Amino acid sequence: MEPFRYHVIVCTQEKPEGVPCCSAAGSFRILDAVHRELGVQGLADDVQVSSCGCLGLCDSGPLMIVYPEGSWYTKLTPADVTEIVSSHFKSGKKVARLERTDYDAMKAEILDHRNKYFAMLKAKDAAAVVPDDISELIRGFMSSRAVLTALELDIFTAIGDGGTAQQIAAKIQCAVRSTEMLLNALVALKLLNKSADTYTNGPVAARFFVEGSPDSARLGQLHMSNLWSSWSTLTEAVKTGTSGAARSDGDGWVQPFIAAMENNARGRGRAIAQAVEINGAKRMLDLGGGSGVYSIAFVKSAPGLQSEIVDLADVLPITQEYIRKAGLADRITTRPGDMLTVSLEPAKYDLVLLSAICHMFSPQENKQLIERSYAALAPKGRLVISDFVLEADKTAPRFGALFALNMLVNTRAGSSYSEPEYDAWLKEAGFAETKRVRMPGPANLMIAKK
Repeated sequence: MEPFRYHVIVCTQEKPEGVPCCSAAGSFRILDAVHRELGVQGLADDVQVSSCGCLGLCDSGPLMIVYPEGSWYTKLTPADVTEIVSSHFKSGKKVARLERTDYDAMKAEILDHRNKYFAMLKAKDAAAVVPDDISELIRGFMSSRAVLTALELDIFTAIGDGGTAQQIAAKIQCAVRSTEMLLNALVALKLLNKSADTYTNGPVAARFFVEGSPDSARLGQLHMSNLWSSWSTLTEAVKTGTSGAARSDGDGWVQPFIAAMENNARGRGRAIAQAVEINGAKRMLDLGGGSGVYSIAFVKSAPGLQSEIVDLADVLPITQEYIRKAGLADRITTRPGDMLTVSLEPAKYDLVLLSAICHMFSPQENKQLIERSYAALAPKGRLVISDFVLEADKTAPRFGALFALNMLVNTRAGSSYSEPEYDAWLKEAGFAETKRVRMPGPANLMIAKK
């Protein structure tokens, strides 16, 4: 038996451009319309919705199968979804005009598609053609660079409620020819929409990339733009073993960096505070606290907790503004200093947090930092490390392995480190109890008790 009244499967297979497939025909719009219409008609808890790979009727997409009947709906439009939900899902009456029932012909078409697909794979392999997914991986920088340039030029804000290439080019003070090329590429990347000669922001761009939007993340994403130049030195960094990049406050990297860290941590702060189980801790030390997002989450979750953030002097004005906006200036204090050398009062804190810190330093510096944290903790106090904790062979998780390269090109000796490395450093510092807490996303926790 099905646990739901109906189980809807929508094909969202993506194939190379020019090859017929459901996604190219608009299946993601169908998927969105199904979710939306189920909500409108009060059926969201009665119908399970899934997406799937190729179903073989690629010239008849977008394609939907409805179980338990096994009804195949083809060549759908978002307007058709309303009728399917109201008639089939709500009243139990199939929409005959949209259903395909020539099962023998369908099977023949699916088998023909499968045979042609396997023949194509065999021919490409015989010709030693680089696989499509690998080619896309190598070309990935093109899409990234287009979006980063749009963010640098603040194109999404310039578009506003819509405009032509000429109007937008005038706002961003760029040539019309090149602006139009970039705008068209952003349409192809599904960040913009185009009707006749007018461009408008898509929902994602309007929400996250327009200055003044409540959820604008543009400043934080400019940190990625700053990383572009350092990543271009990766070949030389691999040759020499360290970064040749040097940063200063004059480079304008501090605000985008802190904004990026705040954006990344905004959804994790509360989850980490819950995972740590504060258990009556009164005094917290947040080393390299950046925007203060974790201190804010921790003190909000524990009414008796006070936090002290230590960070560089050019960061703290930004930190203090975030704290002020959170209304927690009476419970979170800041102190300028280098976390490797700043004076820390012995046995003062119940909790020390190192969030996104250890990857910046060498193994020896991390040992020093962990030893300093141990000395600053009161008896039974805990050190919490939040970072990209690699598996023992350092090849997973994928993001953590790639992030090691980010540290190679941006720091003198930073890297991503493995669970066995963290465990060894913690025990060497004197911690008797250590554990890894796996969290959703690429970063995990290492928690140690004094």
